[in-house]
Amino acid sequence: MSKRAAVARLDALARLFDTAFLLPGTNIRFGIESVMRLVPGVGDAAASALSCWLLYEAHRLDIPKPLFARMVANVAIEGVVGAVPFIGDMFDVGFRANRRNVNLLRKHFEREGWL
Repeated sequence: MSKRAAVARLDALARLFDTAFLLPGTNIRFGIESVMRLVPGVGDAAASALSCWLLYEAHRLDIPKPLFARMVANVAIEGVVGAVPFIGDMFDVGFRANRRNVNLLRKHFEREGWL
């Protein structure tokens, strides 16, 4: 699979995880991770696992270690703050670690001439 196709697939996953749905009557977008995080404890762990799977897929693209570390930090921040009841749920909707990480990947591969 080409890097272009892999980034497109990861972009689609990130969209599903972070911004797939629109709160009616608003411009607030959220994804399945936000819904999962509403379930105390188990939901936070499951949502973080989805983000880790996206990290695993990014790692398979042989990205530089500093870029991977930044992506891991995004997921860790979202996981830690997201575990705080209510405030964490609002943070998750706004922070969108998976969208951030795909944007980092896209920029990296554009600089490298792959996209």
